[in-house]
Amino acid sequence: MTSYLWKCFDLKGRRVAWADLLHSKKHPFFLDSGRNDPGRGRYSFMGFDPFDVFIHQGADTLDLLQARFYRCAGRDPKGWAAPFSPLTSGIVGCLGYDYGLRQEKIKSSVRDDLNLPDAYFGFYDGTITIDHFAQKLYITSSGLPEQDPSRREKKASSRLEELAAEVEAHIEDIPRGKKYFSWGEKNMAVGLKSNFRKEEYIRAVEKALEHIACGDIYQVNLSQRFECDLPGKACDLLELYGALRDLSPAPFGGYMDAGDFQLISNSPERFLQKRGGLVRTRPMKGTRPRAQDPREDAKMRQEISQSPKEKAELLMITDLLRNDLGRVCAYGSVRVEEMRTIEEYEYVFQATSTVEGLLEKDKDAFDLLRACFPGGSITGCPKIRAMEIIEDLEPARRGMYTGSMGYINFDGGMDLNILIRTLLARRGKIYFHVGSGIVADSDPEKEYEETMVKARSLRAALGSILCRPAVIVGVS
Repeated sequence: MTSYLWKCFDLKGRRVAWADLLHSKKHPFFLDSGRNDPGRGRYSFMGFDPFDVFIHQGADTLDLLQARFYRCAGRDPKGWAAPFSPLTSGIVGCLGYDYGLRQEKIKSSVRDDLNLPDAYFGFYDGTITIDHFAQKLYITSSGLPEQDPSRREKKASSRLEELAAEVEAHIEDIPRGKKYFSWGEKNMAVGLKSNFRKEEYIRAVEKALEHIACGDIYQVNLSQRFECDLPGKACDLLELYGALRDLSPAPFGGYMDAGDFQLISNSPERFLQKRGGLVRTRPMKGTRPRAQDPREDAKMRQEISQSPKEKAELLMITDLLRNDLGRVCAYGSVRVEEMRTIEEYEYVFQATSTVEGLLEKDKDAFDLLRACFPGGSITGCPKIRAMEIIEDLEPARRGMYTGSMGYINFDGGMDLNILIRTLLARRGKIYFHVGSGIVADSDPEKEYEETMVKARSLRAALGSILCRPAVIVGVS
């Protein structure tokens, strides 16, 4: 017996005007697989008007979220599974990097100027799934938080019809030769201010190299944070996300409105996926810029493919994540499915690996999160010491950056990204971080340049919407 009602729409030759659909809704989300990759981008999800919202800061964050999750879902996951969608009803939100500091009891004296919660999750009784390969749209409705069977079924039916009417009103034919969004020139940029000057970032890299030389760590990720002002109500954040996904589509992007802040993510990196007992993580390490000239572009691809530095960097992080999964997976089940592949994006080449395991039968998605959070690809190796060094070298808290965004379905299935290439909007400002992995043979100047390469698509998207002359402050 299923715990939800559902309805299907055919999308062949049609699309959903998702920005209009989500506009003015309460706590909307769009978990977007913009690249439509068979293994990493079959589904996109939308939802709004959750029946409950969880916002918390503290070391007990995951414990409290887990307890509230099971009060809604119960302990029998079977009724929540669907053959057509991995998200029928569940929680959608984000877990900030700073929660990892509390979980690992790492003291921090770094200024917390944004004072973000450790976690924000909406509890959604109804969701919208787009299956890009079947070209179908599914709506599901559970009737939660009602627990009485008859009242719950009545509420589920009413909610299903409400969602179906909203969706039908926003399905349209796909116009030929047109993009959904239009904006200014790509070379437009905004006035950005970094929390590092170039020489300060280089010095931080040099300090990290000193830690590596004395055997304190093998690798650490160092980031800088940019910020700019939002031009009042002139900037529509859904439109900004549309610009970002059109400039550089990513398999784990998305938009989320947490009320006090909004996330606009163009992330290419999956953190954790759980389907039944199978769990998977896909760490990324190693970046090269794309070039317009085909010969130069091929050279960049060959360079990252053959780089001993990038190979060693990814190998270390892959091994770290094997160990993390091994804490909650069945003995002998953890394996590297794919050691190294080069992925192509609009602005960069990226090296990635894939690690899989079978979760122990008495463990769940929350146990998996506790064992692996935050992701090793954006901390360093060994993880705890690298996190301590990050706290010493970076001038501001990371907040949501390098945390995770995604969902946990009420059947226990989970898919979370790593929050990189992500804009955070809050109280009239936009913030984003870019980082680089430091290893023994890192060149401080080149590591700084890598952060600037990673910032290109975010700067271009901001410039295309805000349409200001190119001015960058504090990064010369």
